[in-house]
Amino acid sequence: MKIWMACFLVLFAIAELFDWIKQFHLPLPIYILGGAFLAIASNYDKLVGSSSYASPTPAVNPTNQPELTPAVSKPVSFTIRTVKDVPQPEIVE
Repeated sequence: MKIWMACFLVLFAIAELFDWIKQFHLPLPIYILGGAFLAIASNYDKLVGSSSYASPTPAVNPTNQPELTPAVSKPVSFTIRTVKDVPQPEIVE
């Protein structure tokens, strides 16, 4: 019985919170500032870590093993069938 009551209270709280969030509106400048903040925060390492004049450093291979590229065992072939190669259904009247 305690589990049912706890589940009911949790679901009720979630439903009330969802209704409150649906009625909550922010002005447009807040959305613009929030978007700018997210853009700066997501690119923070690029802004602080290097300057615009520095050349990018190549990636270092820590295992010193050559990079493997997949080998193609046979070439890919596409055959194009013409209209006369395709069997046509017979029309019965």
